[in-house]
Amino acid sequence: MFQPTLLSGKRILITGGGTGLGKAMAQRFLELGATVYICGRRQDVLQKTTAELHVAVKGAIYAIPCDVRNLEAVEGMVESIWRDRPLDVLVNNAAGNFIARTEELSAHAFESVIGIVLLGTLHTTMACGRRWLKANHKGTVLSISATYAPVGSAYVVPSAVAKAGVEALTRSLAVEWGNRGIRMNAIAPGPIPTQGAFSRVLPRPELEALALDRNPLHRFGTTEELANLAAFLVSDGSGYINGEVIRMDGGEFLQGAGEFSNLGRALTNEDWESIKPRKTKS
Repeated sequence: MFQPTLLSGKRILITGGGTGLGKAMAQRFLELGATVYICGRRQDVLQKTTAELHVAVKGAIYAIPCDVRNLEAVEGMVESIWRDRPLDVLVNNAAGNFIARTEELSAHAFESVIGIVLLGTLHTTMACGRRWLKANHKGTVLSISATYAPVGSAYVVPSAVAKAGVEALTRSLAVEWGNRGIRMNAIAPGPIPTQGAFSRVLPRPELEALALDRNPLHRFGTTEELANLAAFLVSDGSGYINGEVIRMDGGEFLQGAGEFSNLGRALTNEDWESIKPRKTKS
């Protein structure tokens, strides 16, 4: 299925494309012939990723610094891309998350996560969607959700709230925009190790073992597996899939909902202190 021309001619924007899952998807899309745009808040990270992938894949990749929480910045980024030709695919991947006892979170902590995950997804989706609809141009939106979005999860409440909103947006617009050529889907991945991510949510090595025990396949997913699923869902080969949230977690959700809910028994007070969100400048 993954022929080198699978995504040939497609222009794809990936938010949060400089690291982790976004970077993995960017590489896979390039390998399959797409022109890729990545955005994020840190220009140095974007430039490094762009240079690395350009050397590795020899594809057309461009970096645009943008904070998706800022509607004006998003509109400016999308308009700059559209000056050449319209995008064909939007991947809403930008995210923020941390493990914390909810009563210890400030309003800013909630605003930060919800701003990136939910409002950021809304900003980019509407910026692309309005342009696609006005030009009668077909488009595809793929958003990255989480397995706990439908049921919630303790200790990641801002993320659970935001991801639930992303799934509602996905299903709602799949119906509203589907007859005008715009498909909306999402992937809900289980635990996939990426640089820096596990240190934020699993502060002790034995917690990784606990996470593995929760999974029927007794392993974590890989960025390559997620990138392959994403490539299929944004390709024309999945043209009849619309409004779906594809769970990719090895069966973990079926074994027990609320991915982080068991941490209340597993973490000590010292652990909670070590992973407490640090104040950052706005």
